[in-house]
Amino acid sequence: MFQKIWIGIVCALFIASPLCGATLDDQALTVRASSERQWTGVAVDDQGRIFVNYPYWAATVPTSVAELVDGEPVPYPNPAWNNRKNPESFNAVQSVVIDSKNRLWVLDTNNPHFKGVEKAGPVLYQFDLKTNRKVKAFSFPEGVYRADSYFNDVRIDTKKEIAYITDSGNGALIVLNLGGGTSRRVLEGHPSVQSEVDLLVCNGRVWENRIDADGIALSDDGEYLYYIALTSHTLYRIRTAALTDETLASEELCKKVETVATVPATDGILFDRKGNLWMGALESNGVNMLDKDGNLHRVFQSPAIRWADSFAMGSNGDIYFTTSQIHLPPKDRGLYQLLSFNPQGVLKKQKNK
Repeated sequence: MFQKIWIGIVCALFIASPLCGATLDDQALTVRASSERQWTGVAVDDQGRIFVNYPYWAATVPTSVAELVDGEPVPYPNPAWNNRKNPESFNAVQSVVIDSKNRLWVLDTNNPHFKGVEKAGPVLYQFDLKTNRKVKAFSFPEGVYRADSYFNDVRIDTKKEIAYITDSGNGALIVLNLGGGTSRRVLEGHPSVQSEVDLLVCNGRVWENRIDADGIALSDDGEYLYYIALTSHTLYRIRTAALTDETLASEELCKKVETVATVPATDGILFDRKGNLWMGALESNGVNMLDKDGNLHRVFQSPAIRWADSFAMGSNGDIYFTTSQIHLPPKDRGLYQLLSFNPQGVLKKQKNK
């Protein structure tokens, strides 16, 4: 009971004065696509191609990864890859990401319905968008993943050729060397990768769950990795130089973690080209932004934003995000949407309000 009261107080504080600026209405949002199926991840390539994924949480998921063509999902790279009966196919995809080299990455948890990791563990796939063929498939040894792991989101450091992954099922960060294929599990047991609370109050609805490290973002210069657990309000960061230093003992690495800010609960997070960090506002049906000076801005609050999930950026700087309605029971959900906005345009409009 105490924790529920505390959460309510925290939510009220976040919605009040500490957030800078006036909330924009949803006229600044563009609906790019809608779906009757729940989606989580979104990725946009430098030609404007849009990719989404559907997590294996429902009884049946006919498509795991799709390209949106005229707003309609087309199985990517082909139907065979989306047929779980095939030996080489997606199993339980959680996220899709396109890096600065225009490579598509597909993160397969191999943990359908959160019942435990199947097969040979999680897999990170790399696809060539010119040929739509698989380039590589990175697997992880036991110990890097746990039986209850749920590899959630990934960011690619194209300068160092390193992939950073959050494990939201059993809190940790995963560091994968894309050159040699070796991987390490780090920060396991550290408070920064663990859930802080047992529930969130999202737009008046109590959602009871504990989800560890989830949202992840790489600063534009690649110097810092930012991350946050889903059921928490503390944003952290750590230097990538520390994460990639294999000579650092676990205790020393933990000392490198920095607390960035107290923020409303968020799922995905993403830096724009100006160094602003965009994030969901799960408890108030919105989208927030943390600027370079550490000021938190409530940019959107709209009934259309039913759990802002994953964020992606297009070549023109527009930001896309999915709504996955995770906090709502299926009977209360509407269409799942892919929304977009121009960050500089909405910030200018907000400033003028």
